[in-house]
Amino acid sequence: MTNDKSPIIETHYNSEADFLDNYDPTIFDRPSTSVDTVIFTVFDGQLQVLIVKRTNYPFKNQWALVGGFIDLENDETLEDTAKRKLEEKTGVKTPYLEQCFTIGNKQRDPRGWSVTTVYFALLPHNKIQLMKGTNEIKWSPIINNQVQELLAFDHTEILRQAIERLRNKVLYTSLPAYLMAEKFTLGDLQKVYEIILHRPLETKSFRRRIAKADILEETTEMRQDAKRPAKLYRLKKDINTYFFLRTIEGAINN
Repeated sequence: MTNDKSPIIETHYNSEADFLDNYDPTIFDRPSTSVDTVIFTVFDGQLQVLIVKRTNYPFKNQWALVGGFIDLENDETLEDTAKRKLEEKTGVKTPYLEQCFTIGNKQRDPRGWSVTTVYFALLPHNKIQLMKGTNEIKWSPIINNQVQELLAFDHTEILRQAIERLRNKVLYTSLPAYLMAEKFTLGDLQKVYEIILHRPLETKSFRRRIAKADILEETTEMRQDAKRPAKLYRLKKDINTYFFLRTIEGAINN
């Protein structure tokens, strides 16, 4: 389909290189193209998401997910954009980044047709120092699949879908391990699973699952928990996400 405002004029080209040298990229309308990243962490017993306060219109002074437009000169891929914006706001590289979905329509941005590709990232809270710069930025607890702040654009719906994607993947993967401090107990890890899934898990079944995954290694240290000393573990180096054959056992709905 051609753009009625700028019809394509049939021209003879000697080669594809000749065609590309003479190609006018403004022939077709271009929607605004951005990347939004839902950055999750767990602390204070809650799943939390990073949000920033917008300093410009539209939605000036309203909270939003971390994101921005693609840098056509410097970003080679959409993931480059997501990593760049994440590092600008947190000062760290995420151990886990996943592309979730793409949303595009004429209504999501009052400036006109807009397309955004959504990623979610997992960051251990103890390693993050928020890079405030000119934007106010904070972690916001997720309660009933949303935050208490009114989010700009369609970011409330984007957040809801990203939470659903995260929870579904946690049922059959080792993703919560990316949210842990450098050293942690098996009880700590189980608690993070339970916070994300919003339900308790059967301890023996959970520990068998983690042992089978072989993603952790023991340290030589112990920590005194409520009743007895507990071994401290860490994530093995260069380990990939483990995919279990079945969804997590012992999950009990609240």
